[in-house]
Amino acid sequence: MATEKVGIYRKWHGPIPVDASGKPLPPTEWPKKRLFSWAVRWFGTDGKRYSKSFPSRKEAERFAEGRQSDVRSGKADPPPSISLQDFAKEHEKVMEGQVASQSLYDQGRALRMFMNHVGSTRSLSRIAPRDAEAFVASRLRSGTSVATVNKDIRTLKRIFNLAIEPRGYLLEGQNPFRKIKQRKYCPKPIRYVTPQEFKSLCASATNLWWKALLSVAYTTGARIGEILNLTWADLDFETNRIRIARKQEGRGSPTWEPKDREGRMLPTPPEVMQLLADLQASLTEGCPYVFVPSERWERIQRLRKDGTWKEKQFLINNLNRNLAVLRRRTGVAKFTYHDLRRSCITNWANHLPIHVVRKLAGHSDIKTTQVYYLAVQEDDLEKARQVQSAILNGDPTDPLLTHFGQNGPSSGQPARGGSSQVPREQ
Repeated sequence: MATEKVGIYRKWHGPIPVDASGKPLPPTEWPKKRLFSWAVRWFGTDGKRYSKSFPSRKEAERFAEGRQSDVRSGKADPPPSISLQDFAKEHEKVMEGQVASQSLYDQGRALRMFMNHVGSTRSLSRIAPRDAEAFVASRLRSGTSVATVNKDIRTLKRIFNLAIEPRGYLLEGQNPFRKIKQRKYCPKPIRYVTPQEFKSLCASATNLWWKALLSVAYTTGARIGEILNLTWADLDFETNRIRIARKQEGRGSPTWEPKDREGRMLPTPPEVMQLLADLQASLTEGCPYVFVPSERWERIQRLRKDGTWKEKQFLINNLNRNLAVLRRRTGVAKFTYHDLRRSCITNWANHLPIHVVRKLAGHSDIKTTQVYYLAVQEDDLEKARQVQSAILNGDPTDPLLTHFGQNGPSSGQPARGGSSQVPREQ
C-alpha cells in the first residue's frame, strides 16, 4: 500500500557539481553548488506517484498542507481529463431535475456561447482565467447588455464550481471565472404601469381573452409563463385564489414547472375571477388550459404526437407582437409583460410587509424583490419634493425639519467649535 505521507524534496537541475580535480561533490554540498526547486510528492489511490514543483519551499509547504488532507481522504488523484463539449453534455444530463427547466436552459445557453469562444474540444483543465476575461470582453463588444453579461458570469462561475465539487474535473482554485468581477452599470428605471394605463388597456382590449390575461398579469404578479400554463383546475373561484403549481405530463399536455420550483397561492380580486368565469363560459370544453385557445391546443397535441413540439417554446405565439399592437392603439408608453408583474409587486409593497411581497412574488431572495421589482412612483417623488420645500420655506429651527431644534445649540450661541459670525457671501 502506498504511503499517505506527502513529502517535500529538493528537485535538482543540471549536472552534478565537481571540485577542482573534477571529482563529484557529495550531496551534502549540492545546495550551495547546484540549482534546484522544491517538489511536493504524493501517491494516488492507484499507487502511482505524483509531484508538483515550486520555486520556493514556502509555496511547496503551503500546497503540501492542503494536499495532505486530500491524500488521507482518497482525493489525491489528478483530475480526469474532459473536453468542454463532453462536460456540457454531462452537465445537462446530471442537472436535469435538480434545477428548474428554465435555469437549466440558461446554463446550457451560457455554456454553448463559451464553447463557441474557446472551442468545444478544449480540455476543461486548460481553460485559463484569461479565456474567461476575453469571453466577457467579446460579449460586451458585441453590444450585449451589461446585465446579461453579468448573468453569464454568475451562471458560468456556478457551473465551473460544480466541475470542482462534486465532479472533480478541476482542482480547488481552478475555476476560470473565480476572479472575474461583474461589470458595474446604471440599471434602467423600472417601468411602472399606472392603474390609469391599465384601465385604458383593458378598455381598448378587443375581447374577453385579452381583458382576462392583462388583469391576471397586473393583479397577481404571476410571470407570463406561469399565466400561460394555468389550467382551470388551478382556479379556486370560492376563495378567489390562483394556484401556481408544477404540471405533470398527461393527456397530451407537456411537463412544466415554475421558475422557483415551488408552488404558491396568489390572492386574486373578485373582479378578475369573474372575468375568468366569463371566459370559461365562453369557451368550448376540451382544453385544460385557461389561456390556450382550442385550435392552438389541438395543434400542440398533433405536434407532440409527431415529435416536433419543442418543450421550451411558449404555448402561444406572437404574444409580444400582439401586446405592442394593443399598446400603440391605446397610446400607452412601451412596457412588457414583466413590467405588469413589477407593477403588481410595487403595488403590494406599498401596503404589505416586504417578506409577504417576496413570498407572493415567488422570489427565493428578498434582495431580488427590493432591487429589481420595486419602482419609485410619482407619489414618492412628490413626497421628496415636499420634504425639501418644507425645509427651504419653514422655520430652520423646527426640530421636525432639522437637527438644530430644541436639543441643538441655543439661539444666539455658536455651535461647538464654530464662530458666532457667519461669513458674508461675497
